[in-house]
Amino acid sequence: MRKQVMSFSLLILFASGSAAADEDFVALFAEDGPPKGWSVREWNDLTKKVDAPWTVKDGVLQPSPRRGTWLMSDKEYTDFILEFEIKLTEVGNSGVALRAPMKGDPAFDGMELQVADFRYNTQAKDSELTGGIYRAIAPSKQVYKPTEWNKFRVELKGVHLKVTLNGEVIQDVDLDKYDQPVKRHDGSDAPPVKDRPKRGHIGFQHLSKNNEPVMIREAHIQELK
Repeated sequence: MRKQVMSFSLLILFASGSAAADEDFVALFAEDGPPKGWSVREWNDLTKKVDAPWTVKDGVLQPSPRRGTWLMSDKEYTDFILEFEIKLTEVGNSGVALRAPMKGDPAFDGMELQVADFRYNTQAKDSELTGGIYRAIAPSKQVYKPTEWNKFRVELKGVHLKVTLNGEVIQDVDLDKYDQPVKRHDGSDAPPVKDRPKRGHIGFQHLSKNNEPVMIREAHIQELK
């Protein structure tokens, strides 16, 4: 009898602990309609606001048909865990801005976690495919599933970045080790990853060919202390 009571107590403890952990995550797009606390910006210059609203419908976030935008958070983040699911077409191209300043291009002035299939750019290097920190850090493997829902977990604390995609770790790196300049699209040098901001905005990109959709759901964030 004592063993049963103890087991029951442990179940309650584990359940309450799990619930407490879940409560630490905040839903980013909890309501249908244009997301509150976010703004739409030009894909390569975040100082420029764009009239191309992103909208949540039935729990799924999608951009307007206009190609070349970022949906950026008004809030800045330092250390956090970000979870979301994303689905693109074969020629879809998206990305996640991490610690980006509200200026310049998140891919080079902050960090961009790339989401794109090889068919979007058949000349792409490993760091330009899904899971790469764009043009800077290649993922350890490709487990992206084009045209299906893909589940990401991004853990960023100090100089440590860990990315899990579809249950497999594809990045587990010390950002301070990446001390080489990265080439921008115009061929000029962007700062090395180690010199990128340690605090900034998060965002989601729409750069798909033919304006094909970017779909995001179940996006939650937990700030770390």
